Amino acid sequence: MFKLWITIKKDIRVLLRDKVGIALMFVMPILLVIVVTSIQNSTFQLVNKNKLPILISNQDTGDASKQLVSALSKIGMFKVSLTPQSRDAASIADAMHNKDAVLGIVIPKDFSAKVSAKSKHVAGKAMNSFGLEGDTAKNADTNIDPLTIYYNPILQESLRLSVKGALQSAMQMVESRQTLRTLYYSINEKQLPEKLENEMLNSQTTVNEIPVSKDGTRRTPNATQHNVPAWTIFAMFFVIMSLGGSVVREKVSGSFIRLKTLPTNYWVGLLSKQITYMGVTMLQALVIFSIGIWLFPFMNLPALNLPGDIGALAITTLICGWCAVSYAICVGVFADTQEQANGFGAVSIVILAAVGGLMVPSFAMQGTFKSAANLSPMHWCLEAYYTLFLENGKLKDITNNLAALFAITVLIQVVTYFGLKRKNLI
Repeated sequence: MFKLWITIKKDIRVLLRDKVGIALMFVMPILLVIVVTSIQNSTFQLVNKNKLPILISNQDTGDASKQLVSALSKIGMFKVSLTPQSRDAASIADAMHNKDAVLGIVIPKDFSAKVSAKSKHVAGKAMNSFGLEGDTAKNADTNIDPLTIYYNPILQESLRLSVKGALQSAMQMVESRQTLRTLYYSINEKQLPEKLENEMLNSQTTVNEIPVSKDGTRRTPNATQHNVPAWTIFAMFFVIMSLGGSVVREKVSGSFIRLKTLPTNYWVGLLSKQITYMGVTMLQALVIFSIGIWLFPFMNLPALNLPGDIGALAITTLICGWCAVSYAICVGVFADTQEQANGFGAVSIVILAAVGGLMVPSFAMQGTFKSAANLSPMHWCLEAYYTLFLENGKLKDITNNLAALFAITVLIQVVTYFGLKRKNLI
């Protein structure tokens, strides 16, 4: 035990001399998590909270166009702004740029007249089907001119389809309202009562929303909940920049060979490095989580909400840190120079992060890359963290993720052992 403690003290002193390595392990991930979270926060707010700014150029003066504008405002999806009536379709793009709107709609001049003509035609057909006399002029123009939607190219296709669906729903509401009024007047020769109109048009069917989180909470994930765990994992694996080079230096200096002549075991040296740098990874997680909890609110970013099962969070962080340290030692064992360890280490970490879902969500991957994600230890770390942070899961919910991560770590340890034997270092 004394030998292990002395070796740990030696590794701590070596670590403290590596100023660049400490900066890469702490400063770089902190800057990364702050910058990326700040950038992505606006995207999450756009999807979850903000309304899409939309400009409407209403060329029509009838009631139907006003009803359409009102219906779009009530949907709750849009922040509606009206342009001057003189604004033509050709200049709507300039107006969108000036007002930072991502959508624009032009309502044609004869919109209300066409809606009225179509409603009369449909009501006349309904009257005839009842055996009553209705207006069904054969030559009546019942085709409503299409509305034109202008959109910013950055708008995602899924969001554009949602906008198109919302617009068609508002159009259907306007046409149905006009048809009901016409039909009621044709039968009763008086206006449709507003209360009856609302009862006929407004859906009374209740839609229940049930979240599928582990504890049934309705908390909406935000940029912080996604980015802080993801970049904490990235920071842990970046210990390779210090630890990998340290292993190479000890190989080159002959430290492993000298251990053979001393009354100790090489396992003491390897265990010392793992304990020391696992402490570093735990400190990294503590620092980044603390920034998410206390600093982010002062930066107008959502605060990090810790999961209910803190024990599961600690175990996940510990196993993830052990895997990161094991990988760094493995790279250091097989690299011949410090430049090789740093170069290969940095590139491989970025690749593992990309494949593992830190940069692109795993569910968005297809084919080979989706299968390759299972080989990345970062994938299993991230899945465990997401279950804890986003679904408020418990330890039993992440058992499979931790088991896969533990298996990968043991495999890396075995590969490291055979690498040491192959190079006659032990």
